[in-house]
Amino acid sequence: MATKDLNTKNARFDTRLTKEQKVLFERAAQLGGYRSLTDFVVVAVQEKAKEIISESERVLASQKDSEIFFDAVLNPKAPNQELSKAADEFKALFT
Repeated sequence: MATKDLNTKNARFDTRLTKEQKVLFERAAQLGGYRSLTDFVVVAVQEKAKEIISESERVLASQKDSEIFFDAVLNPKAPNQELSKAADEFKALFT
């Protein structure tokens, strides 16, 4: 890729569609009030891309949260002095 191509702000994306897909997409673009088929496709693809990325990040965060939780349950740290003191006070009140 030439250096000039790397420094441009816009990039081009070409694709082939079936006639049925083009008609469907053009109709949706028109009904949705988009200026052109290109505008419709760019907006639709961008929204779907954000949705997929967001879902993937939620899953990864959820997996990480699960790992942290189960690590804390399976490998608990010893109680610190304040927690031990609070437990002793609790026991004194209710025993």
